[in-house]
Amino acid sequence: MPRIAIIGAGITGVTSAHALNKLGYDVTIYDRQRYPAMETSYANGGQLSASNAEVWNSVSTIMKGLRWLGRHNAPLLLNPRFSWHKYSWLAQFIGQIRHYRQNTIDTTRLAIEARQHLYAMAEEEGIDFDLERRGILHIYHDAASFETARRANALLQAGGLERYAVTPDEARTIEPALQTACHGGFYTPSDATGDIHKFTSGLARACERRGVRFVHDADVRDIVHERGAYLLDLANEDGARAGQRESADAVVICAGAASRQFARRLGDSLNIYPVKGYSISVHLDDAESRNAAPSVSLLDEAAKIVTSRLGDRFRVAGTAEFNGFNMDIRAERVQPLVDWTRKHFPGIRTSRVVPWCGLRPMTPNMMPRVGPGKRPGVFYNTGHGHLGWTLSAATAQMLAASVKESLALA
Repeated sequence: MPRIAIIGAGITGVTSAHALNKLGYDVTIYDRQRYPAMETSYANGGQLSASNAEVWNSVSTIMKGLRWLGRHNAPLLLNPRFSWHKYSWLAQFIGQIRHYRQNTIDTTRLAIEARQHLYAMAEEEGIDFDLERRGILHIYHDAASFETARRANALLQAGGLERYAVTPDEARTIEPALQTACHGGFYTPSDATGDIHKFTSGLARACERRGVRFVHDADVRDIVHERGAYLLDLANEDGARAGQRESADAVVICAGAASRQFARRLGDSLNIYPVKGYSISVHLDDAESRNAAPSVSLLDEAAKIVTSRLGDRFRVAGTAEFNGFNMDIRAERVQPLVDWTRKHFPGIRTSRVVPWCGLRPMTPNMMPRVGPGKRPGVFYNTGHGHLGWTLSAATAQMLAASVKESLALA
C-alpha cells in the first residue's frame, strides 16, 4: 500500500492517521513537538459542540469587534498593526457573510456526524478522556441577545440539531450550580465534553499499536517532489536531524495554523489565520470546589466563555485574538476567565489555576479544508478553527475517502 506522511500530530492528524491505517495504508506522522497534541489540541474548551456550529461571518460579529476595539480584556481583540495576511483574511471573512446561513447548517450536520465517529473510536480503542454526555447549556443575560440566538437556533435545527429554549428556572434545574441570574438559555442535550489532549494521546497510542509510525521532534523544513515521491527534509532544535530526509507516496497536511506555509510549498493557496484562544484549568482540590463546579457544560454568550468539567478540573476558555503567531500568555487576557469563574461560581477555589493559549487555524469562511490539493498525492485536513475537537472525527473519514479515491485513480 502507498506510504502516507501526515504533517501534524494534533487531533486532526491523529484521527486522520487512524482512519487511513484502517484502510490499510502505511502511515507516518511527523510533528515538531516531542509528544502528540502539545499545541492547539492541548487544553481547549473541551466542548464537543454542534450547538456552537454557527459560523462567525455575520454583521453582528463585525459590529461587536468594532465596539471592542481598544479594550484589552475584550472577548475579541484585534492588533491593529498592519499585516497583509491579517487584513486580506479579514476582507475575505467579510466577503463570506453571504454564505453565513448555508455554512452554519453544513457545519451543524458535520458536527452531528462527527460525534458518532468519535464515540466509536473511543470505544474501539478503549480511550478514557473524561467524557461527559450531559449536554451544553447556552446562557443569555438580556432579551436582545436571546432573540438573536433564537434566529441562529433555527439554522442549527435546520442542520438536524435538537436544541430548545429554556427559562431561567429551567436553566438552574439543568445545572443547579448556576446561581447567577440570566434572561434565558438554549439547551442541547446531545452535546458533550471531554479532554482533547487525553483523547488524542490515547488515540495516538492506539495508532502506534496498529503500526502507525510517529516521528517527533521533527520540524519539516521542506517538502519536494522528485521521481514520483514526496521528500521531507527534517530538522530539530539540537541539530540531531540535520540532513535527515524521508520519503512518502502522498502527503496529508494537518498542521493547524502552519498549514498555510506548507500549502504554499506544495502549490496551493490556503488562507488560514492563527486566532489565539485562552483557557484556564482550575484544579478542584477540595470537596467544596468540586461541589460548586458545574457538571453541565456552559457557554456564556455575553462573555464568549465556555466551560467543561474534566474530572477534578474545571476548564474555562474563551477570547479570540488576532495577533499573528504570537504565543504570549498575557495576564490581562487570562484574568477575565478567572474573574468570570469567581463571579458565577464563588464556591470554587481559584488558588491553583493553570493558564494556556493556542492558535485556532481559521479559514475566512470558517469551514475546514478537507480533500486533495492541486498536485497528485497532496491532501489537506485542516482549518477547523474553533471546532477542531468537534469536527475532526468526521473530517478524518472524509479525508480517508478522498485519499482512497484519488490514489485508486493514480
